[in-house]
Amino acid sequence: MSLLLKIFRRPDYKSEATQFIEQLKSQQPDLESRQRAGRALLWDKHVDREAWGEFREAEVAQQAYVYQNSTR
Repeated sequence: MSLLLKIFRRPDYKSEATQFIEQLKSQQPDLESRQRAGRALLWDKHVDREAWGEFREAEVAQQAYVYQNSTR
């Protein structure tokens, strides 16, 4: 390690946020598994690629200014 790094090194520094998270995880060991279960419930969904492709093909192009009437 260079002399410059030795001078500015903060060996055992942990932010308050890191300390809080570590304390929370030690108090609630099942926290991560509960977080993963919640994520799976809301976000990790199977995507039907065929249906998604059909949805994209059926979209109608939006005009530049939505509230303007068509002048056709």
